[in-house]
Amino acid sequence: MNVEHFFPDNIKVALQKTPPGAWMAKLPEECIRLSSGYPEPALVPAEEIKKAADLLIEEEQDLPLHYLGSPRLAGLKKLIQARLEKRGMKVQEDEVLITAGACQAIDLIARTLLDEKAVVAVESPTYMEALEIFQNYTNQIITIPIDEHGLQTDVFAAQLAERKQSGLTLPNFLYTIPTFQNPTGTTLVPARRKHLLELADEFDFLILEDDAYGELSFNESPQPLKAMDTNGRVFYVGSLSKVVAPGMRIGWIAGIAQFISAFEWFKKDLDHPFAQSTMAAYLENVDFEKRLASLQKAYRKKCYTLIHSLEQYFPEPITWYVPEGGYFVWVKIPGVDTSHMLEQALSMGVSYVPGKYFFFNQQEGTEFLRLSFSYADEEEIVKGIQKLGQLFSSIM
Repeated sequence: MNVEHFFPDNIKVALQKTPPGAWMAKLPEECIRLSSGYPEPALVPAEEIKKAADLLIEEEQDLPLHYLGSPRLAGLKKLIQARLEKRGMKVQEDEVLITAGACQAIDLIARTLLDEKAVVAVESPTYMEALEIFQNYTNQIITIPIDEHGLQTDVFAAQLAERKQSGLTLPNFLYTIPTFQNPTGTTLVPARRKHLLELADEFDFLILEDDAYGELSFNESPQPLKAMDTNGRVFYVGSLSKVVAPGMRIGWIAGIAQFISAFEWFKKDLDHPFAQSTMAAYLENVDFEKRLASLQKAYRKKCYTLIHSLEQYFPEPITWYVPEGGYFVWVKIPGVDTSHMLEQALSMGVSYVPGKYFFFNQQEGTEFLRLSFSYADEEEIVKGIQKLGQLFSSIM
């Protein structure tokens, strides 16, 4: 049977792209995982979540195990609204949609707002799984470069003006990670945040703000774009994956109620009652500000360990950005194809993610790699950077 015969043309095109997870190399045992953008295992509150699940079942018996679920489902939305308000975003109940992590949120927005004729703008580089999602719906992707201050809004402004003058389609929305970006770790400076919102008004596009790392600041968390938005142009996508547990799959979209209603129209999973009500029970009984402070301190220390190790073991002319929060450090290895070097790194017992996977045009990323300081412990970080330093020193 010719299976492809049953796929419509747009699906055939999407299936020709790089497959999901292609960036994730098979790791040897005992490998130092500087590739993994996951929370440190010891920082995941497994015991507290177990207690929350026990409390939930004890109090509600079978309710969280049914389609309609627990009364705590509504409570979770209120808890998230309260967290948003702490960061300057006052949203109503009908302006928030709980999702199965940030990826479902991004996919719902893309599914609702994109087709093969639509244009989406992205940072370059950007989160590879968001790129994968957008390419399921459109091939019309325009890219805006990033420097140490985040997305270059002046370059974007010139691109928009040129497209408008040439009669080309303007982007439906911009996807951006303005705070502790994945993969670069950079943060969009306040003047550029203001400029970006002005561009959205001038050229009539929406902004999808992915803020998965926004609460993991080493100093003070920047003001989200959503908190600065006075015209309802920003969809704010948040997640508890980086600050609680990724396996719980709790994320959300905050935006204008009409948009939220449209996204919910296409969200046919009936929610995830047990995971969501367990998370609500956990949040009800935790000092979340204290937890955030603990996470910020731990990741700040690990980041500094990584940066110090890079300074000690990496040869010139290798360069990197120093992040102010989040999980990642972005490294440039001039003249080296980092995807070709990965096999040697893995044979030495250390992993990273080649930079090409974060670019729409993968050839632009051959000299880059992403390192994560979140998962490995400090001793492993030092040892891993030492190994990579030896590898790159041998070829430069």
